[in-house]
Amino acid sequence: MAGNVSAPHSVALIGFGEVGQVLAADLGSRVVGAWDVKFSDPGSTPAVAASDARVRLARDAVDAARGATIVISAVTAAACTAAARSVAPAITQGTIYLDLNSVSPRTKIEAAEAIAEQGGRYVEAAVMSPILPRRVTAPILLGGPYAQSLLSTIQELGFSGAEMFSEILGQASAAKMCRSVMVKGIEALLTESLLAARRYRVEGAVLESLGGLLPAGEWTTLSRYMISRSLQHGRRRAEEMREVAQTVADAGIEPWMSRACAERQDWAASFGTEAREQTLEQLLDALLARIPATQGDSRC
Repeated sequence: MAGNVSAPHSVALIGFGEVGQVLAADLGSRVVGAWDVKFSDPGSTPAVAASDARVRLARDAVDAARGATIVISAVTAAACTAAARSVAPAITQGTIYLDLNSVSPRTKIEAAEAIAEQGGRYVEAAVMSPILPRRVTAPILLGGPYAQSLLSTIQELGFSGAEMFSEILGQASAAKMCRSVMVKGIEALLTESLLAARRYRVEGAVLESLGGLLPAGEWTTLSRYMISRSLQHGRRRAEEMREVAQTVADAGIEPWMSRACAERQDWAASFGTEAREQTLEQLLDALLARIPATQGDSRC
């Protein structure tokens, strides 16, 4: 949880998924309103979570942001630009717009333009780890022409892991996107590798070999965690990986791996309930039970 904050700022949250809910809890009474497109359904997870957290459910993005000195955007990657444009009418001269979304530099620049037209101060923020368990103190790279001057304000608000990265808008996001090639790519590779290995009954040998090649810790536990994250958040991750592919393509590199990862993450999203399985073997078996073995004979 964030400590006491002395800066006289009020916060509006745009997006009330996992990140928005964490921010609402950690920023507490400073949050004066929140908006999520799913609020239109009172039974949706974001709407229920906002009610439980006693956060004001706004009628729309403009209503959430009106009067707030800091607007924090934490929506899905595909909604980043639309979120900035939707809230723009409520932005006044000097309003801080902190964009936490995992998107390409190109998309960040488009969002920044919508805010700048209203006199707002746009700061891109690249969250360089999962939001949990570090919550509001997670490491964040800040970028853009206002990042340095607003660094202390953002840190005082509770983002103690935030640091200045670049005055050039888009570079912080480029770092995040290039990291995601690896992180989300490993999730996709583990899913594909271990599902096939389990079908052939050789997953033990694969995991043992990985431990010798890449000493990243206990691979059975890590694999279960990373695969389950894909199942829980595959749709959001697929959107992010399409932004990653755009980032790679804009650098002049053909994004073959990133495009394929987006497809695997999209596929994983259809198996969300299986993420509840407690062990890696149970998780793989639950997935395989829904995937018919139609080619060859996996029994060898």
